[in-house]
Amino acid sequence: MSRGWHPTRQRPCRIGGLRRLSAIEPRRTQTSDALGARDDGQAPRPGWLGRLPGWVGRLADVGIHEEDSEQERLKKAALTLVVVLIAVLSVVWVGTYALLGLYVSMGIPFAYQIVAIVSLTLLSRGGDFDRFVRLHFVLWLTLPPLLQVSLGGFVASSGVILWALVAALGALIFTRHPIRWFVAYTLVVILSGIAEPLLDPAPIPAVLNLVFFVVNIGTVSGVVYFVLRYFMGGLATERDRSERLLLNVLPASTARRLKAGEGRIADRVEEVAVLFADVVDFTPISESLSPEEIVEMLDDLFSAFDALADRWGLEKIKTIGDAYMAVSGVPVPVPDPAGAAARMAIEMVEQAPRVRESLVLRVGMDVGPVTAGVIGKRKFAYDLWGDTVNTASRMQSHGVPGRIQVTQRAFELLRDRFAFEPRGPIEVKGKGVLQAYLMLGPKVGDGHGTEAVLQSQRGP
Repeated sequence: MSRGWHPTRQRPCRIGGLRRLSAIEPRRTQTSDALGARDDGQAPRPGWLGRLPGWVGRLADVGIHEEDSEQERLKKAALTLVVVLIAVLSVVWVGTYALLGLYVSMGIPFAYQIVAIVSLTLLSRGGDFDRFVRLHFVLWLTLPPLLQVSLGGFVASSGVILWALVAALGALIFTRHPIRWFVAYTLVVILSGIAEPLLDPAPIPAVLNLVFFVVNIGTVSGVVYFVLRYFMGGLATERDRSERLLLNVLPASTARRLKAGEGRIADRVEEVAVLFADVVDFTPISESLSPEEIVEMLDDLFSAFDALADRWGLEKIKTIGDAYMAVSGVPVPVPDPAGAAARMAIEMVEQAPRVRESLVLRVGMDVGPVTAGVIGKRKFAYDLWGDTVNTASRMQSHGVPGRIQVTQRAFELLRDRFAFEPRGPIEVKGKGVLQAYLMLGPKVGDGHGTEAVLQSQRGP
């Protein structure tokens, strides 16, 4: 029997010029960075809120609970910062009206500051967020027109009623029935217009009145911009998150077709290479490990396989327990699916003991036609069907530990570039007697080596 390579050897034996490749490091994710990782041990702040300065971020967190969803965190943090911003800006109005002796007018923004401090304190101690929302929206809707009445109308108050617009626009994001708040805002403006002739303007200097017009328009615009910035930032965050989740379960080209509106995705591909890999004696191995160690081991192993799939242009289809399934040639056609799959299979067997010394793979491969498509409505799954898939699976389950077993069809396509050892006819469940071959490695002097296969997948 010819000698090939074995996964537990320090240097795998080579038939030909296949150079040994360095270990593939498992992928590292940047999820925490993307979500605004924190160094205080608490959950990260989502999206752009994670980039806020420390003290501002801590202030935004006062109403956030550990069990809150990302969307709830965004809402709570954004509304809290709006409340704080308005309360701080109110200092200008309180101080100015106090200096002018307009104590009734001064008392209105001052009362809002008191309510803001008390409500934020209650929220930080577990208060109901929905009540917090309703309270401040009612205050934003009623206090500006009351302040306008106390000052003598639209002009005398420098258009302070514009602050009620914050409630109308903010309701689009923070409430379940935004139309009700917009109707209420409209009624408030109409009633203020009706009451205008009945009011006596307060004695405010013209220059100060003009300054307050600028301040009111500018600050209201700033708050509205902040709310819209939250809205757009939240949309972008959710869109990116949905995109990442979709690409985690579907190939990129298939995801694009699904997003473009294709109702049912199903393709017939005449020549693909299907690969199955399974850990030998996984049950005895797992019995000696803790749950955390089992998950860590499989994550490292499958992450390494994912990197190999990226390297050789294969598409990971799924993992089932300790088994890994990949395909070459679908959904994106490649010029040499069998060659790419063979190279990946070799490196998978070499990679397993690098993750854990006791890991040995059993690999099966077949080449032929398949049907590929997306199934499911709530949870999408990209999968393959056909005799090629079933036969590749049988090649793996009836294979030899530490070896790659292929069918006659795969052998015929690869025999000029790879050396094989006939295993002979074997009885395969559901298929009868099949001729099987064990792959030994690439042939000596073959011009289509590792780097050449890589180039064929990348294109010229």
